Amino acid sequence: MTFNNNVPTKFPKLQPRGPPGELFLANERAKGTFDVNGLSRFIYGEKWLQKMGRVLEIMETEPAFDKTNRYYQSRKDKIASSLRKDKRIIEVAQEQNWDETDVQIANFLYDQSTPFTLHYNMFIPTLKNQTTDEQKKLFLERALKHEIIGCYAQTELGHGSNVQGLETTATYIPETNEFELHSPTLTSAKWWIGGLGKAANHAIVMARLITNGKDYGPHPFCVQIRSLKDHHPLPGITVGDVGPKFGFNSVDNGFIMFDHYRIPHIAFLAKYSKVKAGTGEYIKPPNAKLSYGTMVYVRANIVLGSQYALAKATTIAIRYSAIRQQFVDTANPRKWNNKVIETPVLDYTMQQYRLLPAVAAAYACFFTGREMMRLYNLNQEAMQKGNFSLLADLHASSSGLKSLTTTMAIDAIEDCRRACGGHGYSMFSGLGQFYQDYLPNVTWEGDNYILTQQTARYLLKTFRNVVAGKAEQSEYNHTVRYLTQFMENPKSKCPATTSTDFLNPELILSAFGFRAAFSIAKVAEQIDRDGRSWNSMLVEISRISKAHCQFIIVRNFIVTLQNDEQLSKPENRSMLRVLRLLASLFALHIMEKELSEFLVSGYLTPEQCALLKQQVIELLEEVRPEVVSLVDAFALPDYYLHSALGRYDGKVYEAMTEMAEREPLNHTLVVDGYEECIKPFVVKRQRSIEENQQQQLQHAKF
Repeated sequence: MTFNNNVPTKFPKLQPRGPPGELFLANERAKGTFDVNGLSRFIYGEKWLQKMGRVLEIMETEPAFDKTNRYYQSRKDKIASSLRKDKRIIEVAQEQNWDETDVQIANFLYDQSTPFTLHYNMFIPTLKNQTTDEQKKLFLERALKHEIIGCYAQTELGHGSNVQGLETTATYIPETNEFELHSPTLTSAKWWIGGLGKAANHAIVMARLITNGKDYGPHPFCVQIRSLKDHHPLPGITVGDVGPKFGFNSVDNGFIMFDHYRIPHIAFLAKYSKVKAGTGEYIKPPNAKLSYGTMVYVRANIVLGSQYALAKATTIAIRYSAIRQQFVDTANPRKWNNKVIETPVLDYTMQQYRLLPAVAAAYACFFTGREMMRLYNLNQEAMQKGNFSLLADLHASSSGLKSLTTTMAIDAIEDCRRACGGHGYSMFSGLGQFYQDYLPNVTWEGDNYILTQQTARYLLKTFRNVVAGKAEQSEYNHTVRYLTQFMENPKSKCPATTSTDFLNPELILSAFGFRAAFSIAKVAEQIDRDGRSWNSMLVEISRISKAHCQFIIVRNFIVTLQNDEQLSKPENRSMLRVLRLLASLFALHIMEKELSEFLVSGYLTPEQCALLKQQVIELLEEVRPEVVSLVDAFALPDYYLHSALGRYDGKVYEAMTEMAEREPLNHTLVVDGYEECIKPFVVKRQRSIEENQQQQLQHAKF
């Protein structure tokens, strides 16, 4: 008899114990009091949703975009499939006449960074924002056609957030009108550069500009690093992949070192700064902060992206919590077919306390992300006219908000994973790899703790200007406004006498503004009057950045609900009511977590803290019936979620077993290591048993 080992393991065709998941979700959706599709249209716009629908149809049917094997792949397989995806996206975009938004939606739905991601997210935006017209033709036009593939090489082995400490040099050679790139130390190796390891043939290299013997600090250069004929590294370049990471293993993060590598004068990105050909004379930019525009753009997009991270995590956790049953609530037993059934975990207050504020945070980040992009565009227009008045506040806010929102998102992803219990530990939940791949957001584009210092420096400078009467009032500068209000009444107290008083938007905004201003004033006092060093104050410095940015997010949420014309329409009254509940829950939940600061500031009393906590629980009760509809309104298709637990149809257990069947280990009945590692022990034991039986038989005969 021949044994066939290549037989996959299959589950028997059984149904899960009832009630079915789809029945639970249908019941939850029936509780919602607002138009889910209407809220989706408010979030994304009808045009974007239609585009997503058309793009989704193609993504679900194209083999190169198939996610079926994502959770089973090796790193080598991840890179290979990612490159196939990148290639096919370009081809489909041409075949379907996709515009830039269509391509963005396709990459969003695929939901996995790839070797070309930095080409789109950093290389092209930098070329758009920092090149001359001549350089646009030479580099940007070719990049847009994918004739060259680029990355953004800033971080080094020895320096990340401290950009001014970068070691790579670019020395101008007047005799040949070239720059010489050089890596003088091991720590000057560019490191962590997405797309550099294997895919990119060009890189934006941040290097210290040295001309006429003077060091002008880091400047950007567009550098060819590999041959366009055979993709081999060019002479003078050492380049490769940094190896496996905690996550993000579908991207070829790389390293590069330069050995007196010559590049032409045109490689220096010269929209703002310039080096005169022949003389090497350095011409500084008209405003030293012009380069902040790119950083603000990238960080604003990261803030906007935190919304999707929160939306994905909460959609999975909320839907699963509505289906997963654990224990019987004897005080309020559930019944189905006249039988008592276990209680969905979403009915437990503790589960609501863990998850519902995260749903509110997703909506809060949506409003702030949208406002950040509006202010970015407003600032770009102003700077073109020579007006830089908005830049400092926008740059400081984008830094702090990037830090705050990505921290909120990564914490929420892990909280949602834990809220899914044991199944949350499975990759099939859609949360494990997601957590790993999102995690770099708290480090790249500025470490989250370092960024808070940038925000704090601005806040302290603004406070000093307010005290000195030098601060300029602006409709966009809310920092000056809440600092001025604090200085006018530094002994302000919260007027709340009942728990419902905390639902007053004006009270909430006053509380957040006062707490931030009080904290800023105390830090300024300790540094300016008491002589405390910056380093000794870093913990408090981080706190004032957080307080300021929490004020911004809360304000954006509340003010948008007050002023948005679309929400004021009669047909959207139910939607507005639910969003106001979310805004209150988001704000009061933060206040509860940060109670010590509101108490220390003197704005709240211990008695008011108890009222605030009571109101948070009451808000959970009000939001609970709406929450499945609220995550449905994120309009995240199953293809995007790629989660057994977060399926729209609720077929959680069917999906878990189907995905387990696809596990490569289950495609053979006997594991490969059986003969070498298991059988010898089993055979030895079996032989021992047989020998013992023989001895017993022999003994019985006598």
